[in-house]
Amino acid sequence: MTLNIVLVEPQIPQNTGNIARTCSVTGARLHLVGPMGFKVDDRKLKRAGLDYWHMLDITFYDDLPSFFHTVSDGVLSLNDEAPDTSDYEFHYFETHSPYIYTEPNYKDNAFIFFGSETKGLKESLIKRNHKQCVQFPQLTGTRSLNLSNAVAIGVYEVLRQWGFPKMESTRELGIENGERSVEH
Repeated sequence: MTLNIVLVEPQIPQNTGNIARTCSVTGARLHLVGPMGFKVDDRKLKRAGLDYWHMLDITFYDDLPSFFHTVSDGVLSLNDEAPDTSDYEFHYFETHSPYIYTEPNYKDNAFIFFGSETKGLKESLIKRNHKQCVQFPQLTGTRSLNLSNAVAIGVYEVLRQWGFPKMESTRELGIENGERSVEH
């Protein structure tokens, strides 16, 4: 099972670093779509991802049309905003959606999209794909979750539905001599 995380125009390196770490420990692929608000060699990005970078499957794209063109194997023109193919399943996480993130039955090779911290996803993309948009319920009057938290919640919902493939879960507390050992 393959899960693809797509960050569209991320602006904060620490968020992207945290998301990279989430992808590393879950086996999800990370797709970074520019323009980004930082350079990939940014010290804050590397620090947030810690020593997991070697475990990361990451691809970079100049912009959203380039992403869709690449993912759809060149079937689209560079002006298209979303592919019309049954080979892929796309879900767009956005604050205003008629569907809650737990409602879809996520399929293998799903792509879950998240917009930038400051602008979210483009309105034209959301309108064109409104049936594939999902949201996190939240209190009235609040804007949105932190991007890295939102991605983590989305990733673990998909993996929960899939039965956490290839992941191990220890059900022991790891307590020895009355003290818990913690690995980082």
